[in-house]
Amino acid sequence: MNQTTQSNPLIIGLTGGIASGKSAAAAKFVELGVPCIDADQVARDVVEPGEPALQHIAEHFGSALITPNGALDRSALRKLVFHDPEQKKWLEKLLHPLINQRIRDWLNTCAKPYCILASPLLLETRQRELVDRILVIDVPEPVQVARAMARDQNSEDLVRRIIATQSGREYKRQHADDIILNDKDLAHLNQEIARLHEYYLELAQHDR
Repeated sequence: MNQTTQSNPLIIGLTGGIASGKSAAAAKFVELGVPCIDADQVARDVVEPGEPALQHIAEHFGSALITPNGALDRSALRKLVFHDPEQKKWLEKLLHPLINQRIRDWLNTCAKPYCILASPLLLETRQRELVDRILVIDVPEPVQVARAMARDQNSEDLVRRIIATQSGREYKRQHADDIILNDKDLAHLNQEIARLHEYYLELAQHDR
């Protein structure tokens, strides 16, 4: 857990499975004026052209993973590591420390009462150590599968395989400090976030 003091913001870790509504939840917090960092975006940033990590990836996997304009072919890399656990471990060992350091640097600049770290892998990585509370956007699996299929035009089999690579629903619920059941419409999700926003402001002010 992040050790907060009177001068540091409360840090909320926002997580959930594929198609749970994490992005919509993060967008609502931002609309309410809460600073939010997206771990997925940081993961993209650390492998941009010119970044040392991209050079390491090219040396390890070969130049076939680099596009003609010098960028990482993310789709090819994703397919490669999805079917090879050892290569996945190598990639995570390279990227996770870089991602976490950039997140730490950003959190140190947050000057609001609380801020959000949005990460699909919050509970699977050491990112959980960076936060004070964990908010899980929860969704029943049948709803999750249907949403992911409709959103990404993926087969049910692929969606279920992606879900299987993430921590399970019950595991997430057990490790959550706060849970939003996102099985209704966007208006309901926004209402729940507005409620938690007031709660987090109170926590940031009094429970430090």
